[in-house]
Amino acid sequence: MNFTVNFTTKWADFDANIHMRHTAYNDYAAEARLRFFNKFGITIHDFTKEKVGPILFEENTRFLKEIHMGEDVSVNLKITGLSSKGERWKIQHEVFNSQGKVSAVINVYGAWLDLVKRKLTVPPQKFQDIFKDAEKTEDFKEIILKSE
Repeated sequence: MNFTVNFTTKWADFDANIHMRHTAYNDYAAEARLRFFNKFGITIHDFTKEKVGPILFEENTRFLKEIHMGEDVSVNLKITGLSSKGERWKIQHEVFNSQGKVSAVINVYGAWLDLVKRKLTVPPQKFQDIFKDAEKTEDFKEIILKSE
């Protein structure tokens, strides 16, 4: 299933060079991930109830085109890797400018954290299911964990 979010940019997203500041790209990607969870029935209340939350190990951004002040953006979400029980995941976001050109590619590598034990954990089944059903990249690979 394709997932894309359209965003109206704001003044604070831009720097003195009159283009989008580098961290704003990542802020929009993080917001897209939260909206992805929400669209498929996982809200912030579910994180609290299940005592589990997403964490990032790595976040890499490749900048391709400037986004200028006043331009709006869209951000998609695709899965590039997933472990068998969904406990580890890799997500790719493409950030598009108002002309529909890819302006940045953001790759994140994350996992689920047990919020009580403060240790990595296998997420509840409904958390696993949304990643399994999400759109995959052409180079998608299963993440093999050492214990498997």
